[in-house]
Amino acid sequence: MSLNNIPSAERLHIGFFGRRNAGKSSLVNAVTGQELSVVSDVKGTTTDPVKKAMELLPLGPVVIIDTPGFDDEGELGLLRIKKTKEILRKTDIAVLVVDAVKGKGETERKLISLFAELKVSYVVVYNKCDALNNTPEPEEGELFVSAKQGINIEKLKEAVSRLGNSAKKSRPLIDDLITAGDLVILVTPIDASAPKGRIILPQQLTLRNILDNNCTAIVCKETELKSTLEMLNREPSLVITDSQVFSAVSEIVPENIRLTSFSIVFARYKGELSQLVKGAAALRDLNDGDRVLISEGCTHHRQCNDIGTVKIPEWIKTYTGKNILFDFSSGGDFPEKADIYKLVVHCGGCMLSEKEMQSRIDICNKSDVPVVNYGIAIAMMNGILERSLGAFPEISTLI
Repeated sequence: MSLNNIPSAERLHIGFFGRRNAGKSSLVNAVTGQELSVVSDVKGTTTDPVKKAMELLPLGPVVIIDTPGFDDEGELGLLRIKKTKEILRKTDIAVLVVDAVKGKGETERKLISLFAELKVSYVVVYNKCDALNNTPEPEEGELFVSAKQGINIEKLKEAVSRLGNSAKKSRPLIDDLITAGDLVILVTPIDASAPKGRIILPQQLTLRNILDNNCTAIVCKETELKSTLEMLNREPSLVITDSQVFSAVSEIVPENIRLTSFSIVFARYKGELSQLVKGAAALRDLNDGDRVLISEGCTHHRQCNDIGTVKIPEWIKTYTGKNILFDFSSGGDFPEKADIYKLVVHCGGCMLSEKEMQSRIDICNKSDVPVVNYGIAIAMMNGILERSLGAFPEISTLI
């Protein structure tokens, strides 16, 4: 896969934070070697986060984010600060930009506290060091740089790369589930909600992972699955299905063949599977009047039979037999607290970075609210969760 084609969710997110006029935008431009952000001596030039997917050597594919000043003022300033906090929830590495002449103050201390709270690795960068008479010896995790003069920009890239290499995922997608020469079937429904002319990201990445492991993939719709299995001269080692057709696929695939879903595979890949499986149990405990949040990580045009706003609410009501109240969120819209809910049902999060998805789970944890994703919830409600976790014996014991 070309670096230019690597999706945003698979890239490390590097955010530049600090006060207005600390030189964040100038530093972003110096690091990227591009005029990514508008630069001015006027405070508050950057009014909204600016994002750029690119390759940052020696780290590799990243998303660079330039944020508004965290000390912004007024009602509009408060909104910009709120947006900056949202960006922090998806940030893997933070660059705290400090005006070297003014030094650290309350704003920087608040940001460092937020980095710690959200478990974001960071480096402190004193910009405009060319304006100092004497540059002091930096403490550990700090650098003195000058975006204007290009001083220590390469050292900053190296520091960010070290943090980035520590943050990179080491978990497998399905590499440990298959062996070279295996046959894997991917069941991909094509209905009104399917994107025109392409397959969705989890299906794309799984297909590539199969090919990378020297295995054979067969892709079919659920309506062709039975005939596909009948025409094979050997059994597939694994079947992975879209969650929406889990029940129908389970009836077709023999019990001796491992069956799971894209949602479950990607929950494990992002390190969330055990917690989401535990959250599935909350479906059994819902009562009349309980409030459930159904959240999606992306925004898309809602179809008349949309899975998030139509299908899942109907399935939950049928499964529980209760009068449940539902709220919905999509894209970057996720509550800072979830304590009004009995359960959060989240999409697979394929368009969210691992860090952002984990931040949302952390919000649920702090509110003591269970969370489950679409695929696990659907498997639970169809009575096939245990089977769908058969490929992951260390997780299946949590049901």
